[in-house]
Amino acid sequence: MDLDQLHAFLEIVRLKSFSKAAQVCHRSQPAISAQIRQLELELDTVLFERFGSRISLTPAGAIFAEYAARILELRQQAREAIRELERVPRGELAIAANEATCLYVLPDVFVEYRRRFPRVQLRVERVYGRRVVEAVLENQVDFGIAQLPRSDRRLQVARIYTDEIKLIVPAGHPLGGYPAVTATQVAEYPLILPQYGTTRSRLDEWLEAAEDRLQITMELDSSEMIKRFVARGLGISFMAASHCREEVAKGQLTLVSLAPEPMLRSLSLIYRKDRPLSRAALGFIEVVLEQARPEG
Repeated sequence: MDLDQLHAFLEIVRLKSFSKAAQVCHRSQPAISAQIRQLELELDTVLFERFGSRISLTPAGAIFAEYAARILELRQQAREAIRELERVPRGELAIAANEATCLYVLPDVFVEYRRRFPRVQLRVERVYGRRVVEAVLENQVDFGIAQLPRSDRRLQVARIYTDEIKLIVPAGHPLGGYPAVTATQVAEYPLILPQYGTTRSRLDEWLEAAEDRLQITMELDSSEMIKRFVARGLGISFMAASHCREEVAKGQLTLVSLAPEPMLRSLSLIYRKDRPLSRAALGFIEVVLEQARPEG
């Protein structure tokens, strides 16, 4: 059975006439009669009793009329729910990003998005480096935020934020007075390095010039732990400048650029080109582009 058959059936019940129902449904009377016969065959019962020009529901027809009305009411409720979804989006959006991005780049994004779309739940997956791109490509998340990935025809990439990766040292450290430092200078001191991610890969390349002299004492997966350990004098490390504003302002850490060229990083919002975007998803893109502004 289909919804058109149910509509025709209920019009006959309401009007108590096949001919009048045919006019309302913009069908011929034989077409309406054929629909009812098809319903009766499918249900293996008789729905109407006919007394000359008069008709009435059989007991089975009366029961079926209740269910038919409920089915069409559910269809109407579904339509209204979908229209409401466009007006007031709801549901869930999944975002893949590393810890530092969530702490220092996305808070304003999340606050503004929640203000505009209070019924949409944001689920954040904490992942690193290439795994962010993989999560997007595998449809495990709706969006990813990561350092500019390699080009992929399946991805839409929008640069949203730029800052500089710098050496971080505790207040009063000998390297703190330099405008920029080389890998050879850094190799003289114990190093605390990020355990994963694109930044770690880039740092490994930068440190190759002094690879034989490196003193790597810790590898940590938390930017907060790295900052705390550096501030306590357990080693020196590297981090995006935007992640250390509070500690620099308090005089706990000092930032130094890397030589011979500053190490810049660009964060991008990435999502699949072939994935349809809901109103909630389009709103997230809009908020990210507004709130996560580049700094350099």
